[in-house]
Amino acid sequence: MEVKHLPMAELAAGLGPIRHAPADRGCLELIVRRPAIGERQVLATGELDPVVGLVGDNWSTRGAAATPPRVPNPQAQLTLMNSRVAQLVAGDRGRWPLAGDQLYVDLDLSLTNLPAGTQLAIGSAVIEVTAEPHTGCRKFVERFGADAMAWVNSETGRALCLRGINSKVIRAGRIRVGDTIAKC
Repeated sequence: MEVKHLPMAELAAGLGPIRHAPADRGCLELIVRRPAIGERQVLATGELDPVVGLVGDNWSTRGAAATPPRVPNPQAQLTLMNSRVAQLVAGDRGRWPLAGDQLYVDLDLSLTNLPAGTQLAIGSAVIEVTAEPHTGCRKFVERFGADAMAWVNSETGRALCLRGINSKVIRAGRIRVGDTIAKC
Protein backbone atom coordinates (compact mmCIF):
# COMPACT_ATOMS: atom_id res chain seq x y z
CA MET A 1 0.00 0.00 0.00
CA GLU A 2 1.38 3.38 -1.03
CA VAL A 3 1.46 5.90 1.81
CA LYS A 4 0.57 9.46 0.87
CA HIS A 5 1.10 12.37 3.22
CA LEU A 6 -1.44 15.05 2.40
CA PRO A 7 -0.30 18.65 1.94
CA MET A 8 -1.77 21.40 4.12
CA ALA A 9 -4.18 22.60 1.40
CA GLU A 10 -5.80 19.14 1.09
CA LEU A 11 -6.03 18.76 4.86
CA ALA A 12 -7.66 22.18 5.23
CA ALA A 13 -10.08 21.36 2.41
CA GLY A 14 -11.21 18.29 4.37
CA LEU A 15 -12.47 20.28 7.38
CA GLY A 16 -16.10 20.46 6.17
CA PRO A 17 -17.16 16.89 7.03
CA ILE A 18 -15.18 17.00 10.28
CA ARG A 19 -17.06 20.12 11.41
CA HIS A 20 -20.32 18.25 10.80
CA ALA A 21 -19.57 15.33 13.12
CA PRO A 22 -22.44 14.61 15.54
CA ALA A 23 -22.38 16.75 18.69
CA ASP A 24 -24.31 14.71 21.26
CA ARG A 25 -24.51 11.10 20.02
CA GLY A 26 -22.01 9.45 17.75
CA CYS A 27 -20.61 6.03 17.00
CA LEU A 28 -17.59 4.06 18.21
CA GLU A 29 -15.93 3.17 14.90
CA LEU A 30 -12.74 1.39 16.01
CA ILE A 31 -11.13 0.04 19.19
CA VAL A 32 -7.35 -0.39 19.23
CA ARG A 33 -5.36 -1.96 22.05
CA ARG A 34 -1.61 -1.34 22.29
CA PRO A 35 -0.21 -4.39 24.13
CA ALA A 36 3.39 -3.20 23.70
CA ILE A 37 5.18 -0.22 22.19
CA GLY A 38 4.71 -0.31 18.42
CA GLU A 39 2.07 -3.08 18.54
CA ARG A 40 -1.63 -2.65 17.71
CA GLN A 41 -4.56 -5.02 18.11
CA VAL A 42 -7.87 -4.05 16.52
CA LEU A 43 -10.72 -5.29 18.71
CA ALA A 44 -14.43 -5.88 18.14
CA THR A 45 -15.06 -5.51 21.89
CA GLY A 46 -13.06 -4.15 24.79
CA GLU A 47 -13.24 -3.68 28.53
CA LEU A 48 -12.69 -0.29 30.14
CA ASP A 49 -11.45 -0.21 33.72
CA PRO A 50 -10.86 2.82 36.00
CA VAL A 51 -7.46 1.47 37.10
CA VAL A 52 -5.89 0.19 33.86
CA GLY A 53 -7.92 2.00 31.16
CA LEU A 54 -8.50 -0.29 28.17
CA VAL A 55 -7.82 -3.77 29.53
CA GLY A 56 -4.74 -5.26 27.83
CA ASP A 57 -3.45 -1.87 26.68
CA ASN A 58 0.04 -0.84 27.80
CA TRP A 59 -1.00 2.59 29.14
CA SER A 60 -0.46 1.57 32.76
CA THR A 61 2.85 -0.26 32.19
CA ARG A 62 4.72 1.31 29.25
CA GLY A 63 6.55 3.88 31.36
CA ALA A 64 7.86 1.31 33.84
CA ALA A 65 10.85 0.35 31.67
CA ALA A 66 12.10 3.94 31.45
CA THR A 67 14.96 5.20 33.61
CA PRO A 68 13.78 6.55 35.95
CA PRO A 69 10.44 4.72 35.71
CA ARG A 70 7.56 6.95 34.60
CA VAL A 71 4.24 6.87 36.38
CA PRO A 72 1.26 6.63 34.02
CA ASN A 73 -0.67 9.88 33.70
CA PRO A 74 -4.25 9.23 34.90
CA GLN A 75 -5.40 12.26 32.90
CA ALA A 76 -4.26 10.55 29.67
CA GLN A 77 -5.53 7.04 30.38
CA LEU A 78 -7.60 6.74 27.22
CA THR A 79 -7.32 8.69 23.97
CA LEU A 80 -10.08 9.34 21.46
CA MET A 81 -9.67 10.51 17.88
CA ASN A 82 -12.38 11.69 15.52
CA SER A 83 -12.79 8.99 12.86
CA ARG A 84 -13.29 11.62 10.15
CA VAL A 85 -9.90 13.12 10.97
CA ALA A 86 -8.30 9.65 11.04
CA GLN A 87 -9.77 8.90 7.62
CA LEU A 88 -8.40 12.14 6.20
CA VAL A 89 -4.85 11.89 7.55
CA ALA A 90 -4.44 8.11 7.34
CA GLY A 91 -6.47 7.34 4.26
CA ASP A 92 -7.00 3.61 4.41
CA ARG A 93 -8.89 2.50 7.55
CA GLY A 94 -6.17 -0.09 8.13
CA ARG A 95 -3.76 2.77 8.87
CA TRP A 96 -5.94 4.46 11.52
CA PRO A 97 -4.33 2.49 14.40
CA LEU A 98 -0.97 4.07 13.54
CA ALA A 99 -2.23 7.30 15.12
CA GLY A 100 -1.82 5.54 18.47
CA ASP A 101 -5.25 6.24 19.93
CA GLN A 102 -7.46 3.59 21.49
CA LEU A 103 -10.93 4.78 20.45
CA TYR A 104 -11.91 6.23 17.07
CA VAL A 105 -15.31 7.88 17.21
CA ASP A 106 -17.65 9.76 14.91
CA LEU A 107 -18.28 12.60 17.36
CA ASP A 108 -17.43 16.30 17.60
CA LEU A 109 -14.43 16.34 19.96
CA SER A 110 -14.00 20.13 19.92
CA LEU A 111 -13.23 22.10 23.07
CA THR A 112 -16.60 23.86 22.89
CA ASN A 113 -18.55 20.62 22.48
CA LEU A 114 -16.63 18.42 24.94
CA PRO A 115 -14.93 20.61 27.55
CA ALA A 116 -12.92 18.94 30.32
CA GLY A 117 -15.27 17.24 32.77
CA THR A 118 -17.77 16.14 30.12
CA GLN A 119 -18.81 12.54 30.69
CA LEU A 120 -19.50 10.19 27.81
CA ALA A 121 -21.32 6.85 27.89
CA ILE A 122 -20.00 4.10 25.60
CA GLY A 123 -21.56 0.67 25.91
CA SER A 124 -21.85 0.05 29.66
CA ALA A 125 -18.83 2.26 30.47
CA VAL A 126 -18.56 5.96 31.29
CA ILE A 127 -15.47 8.04 30.56
CA GLU A 128 -14.64 11.66 31.37
CA VAL A 129 -12.84 14.15 29.13
CA THR A 130 -9.73 15.56 30.84
CA ALA A 131 -7.95 18.88 30.33
CA GLU A 132 -4.68 17.14 29.38
CA PRO A 133 -3.85 18.26 25.80
CA HIS A 134 -3.32 15.60 23.13
CA THR A 135 -0.86 17.00 20.60
CA GLY A 136 0.92 14.12 18.91
CA CYS A 137 4.55 13.15 18.63
CA ARG A 138 7.33 12.45 16.14
CA LYS A 139 5.70 9.12 15.28
CA PHE A 140 2.60 11.00 14.09
CA VAL A 141 4.85 13.06 11.79
CA GLU A 142 6.58 9.92 10.46
CA ARG A 143 3.28 8.18 9.76
CA PHE A 144 1.14 11.07 8.47
CA GLY A 145 3.54 13.89 7.57
CA ALA A 146 4.73 17.22 8.93
CA ASP A 147 1.77 19.05 7.38
CA ALA A 148 -0.65 16.74 9.22
CA MET A 149 1.09 17.51 12.52
CA ALA A 150 1.06 21.26 11.84
CA TRP A 151 -2.61 21.05 10.82
CA VAL A 152 -3.82 19.20 13.95
CA ASN A 153 -1.79 21.58 16.15
CA SER A 154 -2.86 24.79 14.37
CA GLU A 155 -5.17 27.21 16.16
CA THR A 156 -8.18 25.68 14.39
CA GLY A 157 -6.84 22.16 14.91
CA ARG A 158 -6.48 22.66 18.66
CA ALA A 159 -9.94 24.24 18.98
CA LEU A 160 -11.47 21.29 17.13
CA CYS A 161 -9.18 18.77 18.91
CA LEU A 162 -8.20 17.29 15.56
CA ARG A 163 -5.38 15.29 17.16
CA GLY A 164 -7.89 13.90 19.63
CA ILE A 165 -8.67 14.17 23.32
CA ASN A 166 -7.56 12.54 26.54
CA SER A 167 -9.96 10.96 28.97
CA LYS A 168 -10.17 8.68 31.97
CA VAL A 169 -12.49 5.80 32.80
CA ILE A 170 -15.12 6.68 35.42
CA ARG A 171 -17.25 3.51 35.31
CA ALA A 172 -15.99 0.14 34.14
CA GLY A 173 -17.81 -1.55 31.32
CA ARG A 174 -17.77 -3.36 28.01
CA ILE A 175 -17.59 -1.47 24.72
CA ARG A 176 -18.19 -2.71 21.18
CA VAL A 177 -17.50 -1.32 17.73
CA GLY A 178 -20.80 0.20 16.61
CA ASP A 179 -21.80 1.29 20.13
CA THR A 180 -23.27 4.73 20.56
CA ILE A 181 -21.03 7.25 22.31
CA ALA A 182 -23.15 9.95 23.94
CA LYS A 183 -22.91 12.82 26.37
CA CYS A 184 -24.25 11.84 29.80
